[in-house]
Amino acid sequence: MKYFSFFKSIAVLVLITNCGCAFAQADSATYLTDIKTELKKEWPKNRTINLVFHGHSVPSGYFKTPVVNSLQAYPFLVFKQVKERYPYAVVNVIVTAIGGENSVNGEKRFNDDVLTHKPDVLFIDYALNDKGLGIEKSTAALRKMIDAALKKGIKIILLTPSPHQSYNILDPENPYVTYQKEIIALAKEYHIGLTDSYALFKEKIAAGHPVTEFMSQVNHPNEAGHAIIAKGILKWF
Repeated sequence: MKYFSFFKSIAVLVLITNCGCAFAQADSATYLTDIKTELKKEWPKNRTINLVFHGHSVPSGYFKTPVVNSLQAYPFLVFKQVKERYPYAVVNVIVTAIGGENSVNGEKRFNDDVLTHKPDVLFIDYALNDKGLGIEKSTAALRKMIDAALKKGIKIILLTPSPHQSYNILDPENPYVTYQKEIIALAKEYHIGLTDSYALFKEKIAAGHPVTEFMSQVNHPNEAGHAIIAKGILKWF
């Protein structure tokens, strides 16, 4: 019986390892392979690729409220660089984000406002505002959106929060760490994409850059901050 249990454990371990889908986020080198193939096609064989950005004020383009700098926000920084990499591609960038919104409200309008656009790649960025919800409601809402998108065969990339200057990003007790971990865990569980914005900003600040270098106001990045997020996303392309 001991030998049986030992070999059974080994078999399970091998199965999980070979599967590549058990508690591991998607591989940025391969996750969007089909999309990248489409982006390389020339007319008349190409088709329109829809990149949909769903979330709160940051992907909406709010800088110093009430100013909205859409063309300096990360969805359009991503659009510009995707087009530079794939000059034959027809790409739509569609922003369904709403300033001040959390994931519960984002999930309520998900079918009508997001899935109707038939995303090829969907980016979800709600963690900055979800602190007011609590982790359980946040996770439940994110799960509903992820499940609905995966049923449609949509590729998903989750984003962890960008900085909020009221909380020290280098403090391990920062409440946003909980939401960063939540999103990382969901990406691993569903084997989908992840852009860990929180870690990218933390790395910059740990290297000696003041957080104000990347912020236009207390909770909104400036163009330099949006460029950090965009760089994290572009590794998928």
